[in-house]
Amino acid sequence: MPAGACGMLPASALNRHPGGMTCKDDRVRTEDVLAAIATGLWRWDNASGTVTLDGEAARLLGLPAEPVVLPEVAVRSRFHPVDWNEINGIVNLAVAEDTLAEARLRIMDEDGRVLRTVRSRSKPVENRTADGHVDYELIGTIQEIAEPQPGTTAVHTPITGDWRRSREAFLLDAGRALAEARSTAEVLRVAASLSMPGFSPDGLAVFGVEGDRLSITGHHGHGPGDDGPFTEMRLDTDYPAAEVVRTGRAIYLPSPEEYKRRFPATWPLAQRFGRVSWAFLPLIVAGRTMGAWMAAFKHPVSFSPDERSVLTTVARMLAQALQRAGVTESERELTTGLQRSMMPQLGPEIPGMRLAARYVPTGGGLEVGGDWYDMIPLPSGRFALVIGDVQGHDVRAAGLMGQLRIAVRAYASEGHRPDAVLSRASRFLAGLGSSTQSDAREDQDFHSPRFATCLYVECDPRTGVLEVARAGHPDPVVRMADGTVLMRSTAGGLPLGIVPDTDYPTTRFTLEPGETMMLCTDGLIETGGHDLDTGWARLRAILESAPDERGPEGGHLDGGHLERLADLLVQAVHGPSSHHTTGPLADRREDDIAVLLLCREGGECGCGSPVRHPGRPARRTMLTVAQAEPQRIADARRQIRELLHDWADPEQVDSAVLMVSEMITNVLVHTDGDAVLVAEAVGELGGRRLRIEVADASDEPPHRRNPGETASSGRGVLLMEMLADSWGVDPRGEGKSIWFELREQAKPDTDPVV
Repeated sequence: MPAGACGMLPASALNRHPGGMTCKDDRVRTEDVLAAIATGLWRWDNASGTVTLDGEAARLLGLPAEPVVLPEVAVRSRFHPVDWNEINGIVNLAVAEDTLAEARLRIMDEDGRVLRTVRSRSKPVENRTADGHVDYELIGTIQEIAEPQPGTTAVHTPITGDWRRSREAFLLDAGRALAEARSTAEVLRVAASLSMPGFSPDGLAVFGVEGDRLSITGHHGHGPGDDGPFTEMRLDTDYPAAEVVRTGRAIYLPSPEEYKRRFPATWPLAQRFGRVSWAFLPLIVAGRTMGAWMAAFKHPVSFSPDERSVLTTVARMLAQALQRAGVTESERELTTGLQRSMMPQLGPEIPGMRLAARYVPTGGGLEVGGDWYDMIPLPSGRFALVIGDVQGHDVRAAGLMGQLRIAVRAYASEGHRPDAVLSRASRFLAGLGSSTQSDAREDQDFHSPRFATCLYVECDPRTGVLEVARAGHPDPVVRMADGTVLMRSTAGGLPLGIVPDTDYPTTRFTLEPGETMMLCTDGLIETGGHDLDTGWARLRAILESAPDERGPEGGHLDGGHLERLADLLVQAVHGPSSHHTTGPLADRREDDIAVLLLCREGGECGCGSPVRHPGRPARRTMLTVAQAEPQRIADARRQIRELLHDWADPEQVDSAVLMVSEMITNVLVHTDGDAVLVAEAVGELGGRRLRIEVADASDEPPHRRNPGETASSGRGVLLMEMLADSWGVDPRGEGKSIWFELREQAKPDTDPVV
């Protein structure tokens, strides 16, 4: 086994010598041999921040010649600061390549004089923690090398293969970090954190150009106000950065004397910072000088060809990064401005109603989207809420969105009903697609027809009646006064612009006092890999847990709570936001998000006094199932389950769902009209009463039948007799209403023993 090999292995390997000798005995002999040739052993633990030295290693570092364990900072203080920066790059490269880290280091005494030069050879051993953090140990040797010292002051280590290897590692790391920076501020932070191999600057400044003057884009290593004399400096000033911008050539000033000789007029401005070497390099992109970069040093730098090569490469990468960041910020500013100009402000306060809205654009340059919302005062004294989403995430989507929003507002302001507004909007959007297709000279993809989804709600603030027309958009969601959340299934038609002449049926329901309605685009639902079902489940949990103001008339969301709920909904997908357009988020968003919340406050009676609801507020829901839409029976079943989400006995919930399904099916099979479902649950938890009615336009009462085992119908009356606590048929002016009631009963914890 070669001498010193045991000291190069991890602790786990230092247990047994191949020849049977214990490592303890072998290590003593090895250390004696290494000490004779002025070589010591060390172990640097990056995780604990400690360094273990044998006696010879301690002597080489200028410490008493005895084994010792020291904190990292105590050992670091013994190295020349320039060499310390160099070894960082060498170790990083060795970790990446799984090779030995070799470096030449100067050892300093307490007075800052060079004691000796040592060569370090060590093996980085990587340790990965449970949370994914990576630390490593350096295990190896340090050996004194007989090399004449240039003097007793700190000078640069000659350029060696080790230095070039660390330079390559540094440039790779710097290029990666600058390429990932997305803003000017982030680029400047990365530039300030760069530790160049062998000659790290302690002062940095980036100069830009505004007209005929310099500007300070950012700086590091200077105090507040230090940039004052350099701000708005004329380009014809006798200052290095100004000359670099004028000529496009770098300027290197290795000493104060050189600075004073070449730039005597501005030397007093630089003298007060106490630096002794400076490098000013042009920031050039596509042959154009966009500014200058200054690197200032408190230690002398000779600016050898290798050092200039590093500085030049960093300046090029910095210029490219600043250019990319500037373009990104310009695009983001354009995107934000475009979206803000198209997003409306919510109108004046509506008596008895509260509104909150959020809009978050998609991320990534000019990927502006087509989501929008609007609040439109109507001639009748009512108001309309509109939310929509134009296909695509580009400038054309935003342009179509603006045109469509204006068209919808114009049709609504003329007094058209919700179905007519969407029909006209669909023809309008289809007409835009036809006109752009006719121009064959333009880009085919840019002018291909596009569609839009839309939800239009006409609101009566006095009664809370809502009339909803839907064009391929997600259904509205209602949060009841007690926190129960229902997705209100509404009739709908095709998205706008697909078929010019499309009918859009209208659904009517009432927003009760204390209830909140949410309208949103699919970006809020499906972002993050969710589909409609899992996305709604995520949002439902937030809506159900929203804080409210609980009063005698039931719970409702006041203005502050409504705003916080809007924030919570957006944060569930993309993190913190603020009103309307929120500025850029750090991550790349998958889709736009638009959210509208409408809350009806506690109602009033004719005399102006609040209406008092004794006890817990009732839960109500209503749904119309048309003859042509039998598939909506599934919506009715889902809505009953959501209404009874906290019902004590799940078997009663199953019974209610079964009876509702049977009642609606009977209407669609045995009559020519639509089925209107009304469900209401009243009372305190554990003792509530559920009443469900299904009305139709037929006067023919239901008949009791005796179906056989293979019959596919005829069991409706039998089911209600078996499952309902009470049921009946009420005649109406036109048609009838079949109803049943269930009284909540807690299910026993265990079944009785038979």
